[in-house]
Amino acid sequence: MAKYSKEDIVRMSKEENVKFIRLQFTDILGTIKNVEIPISQLDKALDNKMMFDGSSIEGFVRIEESDMYLFPDLDTWVIFPWTAEKGKVARLICDIYNADGTPFEGDPRNNLRRILKEMEDLGFSNFNLGPEPEFFLFKLDQHGEPTLELNDNGGYFDLAPTDLGENCRRDIVLELEEMGFEIEASHHEVAPGQHEIDFKYADAIKACDYIQTFKLVVKTIARKHGLHATFMPKPLFGVNGSGMHCNVSLFKNGENAFYDPSGNLELSDTARHFIAGIIKNAKSFTAVTNPTVNSYKRLVPGYEAPCYVAWSARNRSPLIRIPASRGVSTRVEVRSVDPAANPYLAMAVLLKAGLDGIRNELNPPAPVDRNIYVMNKEERMAEGIDDLPATLAQALDALKANEVMTSALGEHILEHFIEAKEIEWDMFRTQVHPWEREQYMSMY
Repeated sequence: MAKYSKEDIVRMSKEENVKFIRLQFTDILGTIKNVEIPISQLDKALDNKMMFDGSSIEGFVRIEESDMYLFPDLDTWVIFPWTAEKGKVARLICDIYNADGTPFEGDPRNNLRRILKEMEDLGFSNFNLGPEPEFFLFKLDQHGEPTLELNDNGGYFDLAPTDLGENCRRDIVLELEEMGFEIEASHHEVAPGQHEIDFKYADAIKACDYIQTFKLVVKTIARKHGLHATFMPKPLFGVNGSGMHCNVSLFKNGENAFYDPSGNLELSDTARHFIAGIIKNAKSFTAVTNPTVNSYKRLVPGYEAPCYVAWSARNRSPLIRIPASRGVSTRVEVRSVDPAANPYLAMAVLLKAGLDGIRNELNPPAPVDRNIYVMNKEERMAEGIDDLPATLAQALDALKANEVMTSALGEHILEHFIEAKEIEWDMFRTQVHPWEREQYMSMY
């Protein structure tokens, strides 16, 4: 990500004929929001004087305390390549501040910064994230609404003509690269209509910004191809769901703190403590990393999604895998996270969980190198392998009972997140679903 000054942004906006700027932020549920301003208001925005009504945003503030300020992060300046027809549109990602000039504690981006400060207090300099977001492409109908009709019957790493999403995926990559992304891989995933695009790791805040920008670009370019891109974790029964594996690492004095050439598996004590913290808190952070009712339709055996709390350097069935790369690339891959998660909150709970392990010098259980999916419950219990929550309701109960994880969100975000998700669960629980009518209407 480039470094920009106010003067750089004003100059580039003139040179590139920018007409509008989107001041973008993310609400508690992970939804991208923005206030669009004309170029005439750019100086005001760059001076942190743009206000908006926070009471209209999910989980922000009450109406009597609604005035909030948008503080743009100048280094997030980017011009959307697809908006050149009648003057271009640019974007700045913003932090949210209260009217008194203090950071708003309900801003997910600010909240992640708070946990990163805890990391720095322990002597670490960087928390890096390399995400692997997956998504499905469905055809649009004549009214521009998404259907359940896939645009291909491809499988893992397939080529055209089987992979009919290839052209769309290629255009997404080209747009992302024009916006400064370093794309590492792009391919068809296991399920028909499912795709993955991987981009280079960055420090946590930037990586989360990239994830939000990535989602926006994927949806925008897909629509230009007559397709609907969805990051819903499990849109179709009987095929793999979409995950967002998170490859994370801690750095200290410019060195990867997870790497120790003399350690078992070349992992440092820091890495082992971090893994132990993830395992200890996994059931409690799942409500945040897998935040929808639908998320738990993906976390079932048989579809490559981890539903068991264990770790391994060899197989892909546990929650945590240690990829083979070592040295600067040594990392911990947390495989349960799905792309519906608010990335800023997901990184806050993952980092807090890992730091909990480091602070308390926790040791992980022995790695599980067998395929956990073929183990029965007794075998899993003998190995000390716990299950992730099976429903959003179970996950919320586990979150509320864990002080480490609740503190990772802070009082404001926790209260509003729990409230919104309990409403979501109750709406699902009380709804009569088509499956029930199919099963019971004739039988009873």
